[in-house]
Amino acid sequence: MTAATRTLIENYYAAFNAGDMSAFLSMLSDDVAHDINQGGRETGRAAFVAFMERMNRSYREQIVDLCVFASEDGRRAAAEFTVLGEYLKTDEGLPEARGQTYRLPAGAFFDIRDGKVARISNFYNLQDWLHQVGA
Repeated sequence: MTAATRTLIENYYAAFNAGDMSAFLSMLSDDVAHDINQGGRETGRAAFVAFMERMNRSYREQIVDLCVFASEDGRRAAAEFTVLGEYLKTDEGLPEARGQTYRLPAGAFFDIRDGKVARISNFYNLQDWLHQVGA
């Protein structure tokens, strides 16, 4: 189970990096729980799609230096990585976007159910990101 879970998470980020939202979203359970960094929890694939549409309008990001860990039973996973990004369009409540680039250490925790991501909790240092974009 560990290998299958690691492969799922690696494929999840590969689809993200490729901009293949169809493949990316197909790896989520219908009732996926998404814990937004320093925010609330959204539930369901439709909420995640809306989140990603907003993110893709405002940011261009690639995940590099990916390191994936999985529990022995394959039900939980964690990933540590670096986000290379460009701030394209001002996101509500955040500083003005002017094409600023950033390099941000980040991590995520996952629950896996029936071979799909049932929960993703993302974490990064918002103050670091704000500093990098000139806030």
